[in-house]
Amino acid sequence: MDTTSSVSIRQRPVPDIAQPLHENALIHRILAARGVRDQYELNFALADIPRPDTLPMIDAAVSRFLSARDNDERVVIVGDYDCDGATSTVVALLGLALLGFRQLDYLIPSRFEFGYGLSPAITDLAQENFQPQLIVTVDNGVASVEGVERAREHGIDVVVTDHHLAPEVLPDAVAIVNPNLPGSRFEGRNLAGVGVIFYTLLAIRARLKVLADPHAAAKLTELLDLVAIGTVADVVPLDALNRTLVEQGLRRIRAGHTRPGVVALLKAAGRSSDTITTQDIGFGIGPRLNAAGRLDDMRVGVQCLLSESDGAANELAMQLNALNVARQSIEREMRDGAAVQLENLELNGTAEQETFAICLKDETWHQGVIGILAGRIKEARFKPVVVFTADDADHLKGSARSIPGVHIRDVLQNIVARHPGMITKFGGHAMAAGLTLQRATFDAFKLAFNEAVRIVLDGQQSKREYLTDGPLGEHERTLDNAMLLVRFMPWGQEFEAPVFNDIFRIVSQKSVGADKSHLKLLLESPDLGQRIDAIAFNHQPVKAPDKLVCVVYSLDANEFRGAHSLQLRVQYLEACALR
Repeated sequence: MDTTSSVSIRQRPVPDIAQPLHENALIHRILAARGVRDQYELNFALADIPRPDTLPMIDAAVSRFLSARDNDERVVIVGDYDCDGATSTVVALLGLALLGFRQLDYLIPSRFEFGYGLSPAITDLAQENFQPQLIVTVDNGVASVEGVERAREHGIDVVVTDHHLAPEVLPDAVAIVNPNLPGSRFEGRNLAGVGVIFYTLLAIRARLKVLADPHAAAKLTELLDLVAIGTVADVVPLDALNRTLVEQGLRRIRAGHTRPGVVALLKAAGRSSDTITTQDIGFGIGPRLNAAGRLDDMRVGVQCLLSESDGAANELAMQLNALNVARQSIEREMRDGAAVQLENLELNGTAEQETFAICLKDETWHQGVIGILAGRIKEARFKPVVVFTADDADHLKGSARSIPGVHIRDVLQNIVARHPGMITKFGGHAMAAGLTLQRATFDAFKLAFNEAVRIVLDGQQSKREYLTDGPLGEHERTLDNAMLLVRFMPWGQEFEAPVFNDIFRIVSQKSVGADKSHLKLLLESPDLGQRIDAIAFNHQPVKAPDKLVCVVYSLDANEFRGAHSLQLRVQYLEACALR
């Protein structure tokens, strides 16, 4: 439930466009409001995506890859322990095999033993286990200065493929393929890690075509299902390039051209590959793959995606599903503990108007779940949040989540500059970051974090904003539109699924769910008289329900025993006085 005291509901402006984008006027309005200007943008043609040759250092990377292939060198892929990292690893292994590489191995660092990225310890492990001539990082590596240096000591070359923001000092790798390097001319800066390695494979294939190599016929489009999954799960902005990659991947999955592991994960999540959407990835596949890296070993996820048989894939998918159930249980306990801390902050007189950020610590909290907890608190309080747990005798491990307008990695960089030695390691994106903190500086960090966010917000409290596609007429609020919208586009970050706002009267309301935490409603449009079912997740009954309420919602097709009916999925529900 939304606990903020200040909410803004604003309608997206709809620019005038000479020709209709779709025969359905509602679809036209939604697309135009998101910057679509021409119908050709709805083709999602792979021929229209940017070429890989403007990626930084791509020529050097391709040359080193082909040298490794031609000399039959052993290549080790070093991935990350999240969904983007797992799919990146699998895309690298499968794609390089299609391009003629024979000696391929991989390592996924344990979150708990090695931490993130190509560390010296992981480099030593790669040398001990595989004696490679080349290490390729996927979804990590741009900040791995010490790890790359250790590789050089072992006589191992490193090619970095990554999408994270670059630090001031870059590793001394053979090549760093990253669209976000300073000076990059590549148009697709929002690629996920899986998108970067896919583009690297495209560049290798392009060189092979010039060389008339038979592996230039490799069908890399077979990997787009995995590219779609990693891109959506990593919540990168769905710009035109990412929308094309995701839509092409979704089409392959719906047509049955996907790996057994993908089908098994969808089945474990109670979802169908025939009708897969970005929501099915974000809430079905993503959490189950991520659970492996959060609680156990991401190799389970990688092996599930690599499985060639339905039986093996189903067995591994059930393991991942069990890990996800365990993660949910751990998260519930942590949320209860966080609620007590937040209540104590309020009881101790922490003024809401003076608190611009939230910082919590419990050394019993699970390292693999603190990021999810930070995200939950951020959503409830609409403030940047850092959650800490124990790391070692001298350090705390933290995970940060932020809100629009507060670039969390820049905030941490500011703290590093102002308080040298407080943060020993950090990295991340605008909305999410991880850090290691000197244990003794926790109280000082809380003050520094709040102050750094206050400066970014110019002393003004953050205000939750719902950007909607406006009200709907009765002729638009239909099951047909609900079913059309859910699959019409690959909705996601910065290309959000349509939401609308209207005023309703509550005819009836009832708490539902195992713990009675959700609200089932029957709403009536006061102007149109239309009555319609609605569901508000994690919402308590509305006081004075006879009054008019302002509702922000999406159109949803509810399925029960094979039949579909229209339902509103409520995002925000409050008395109209708060409109």
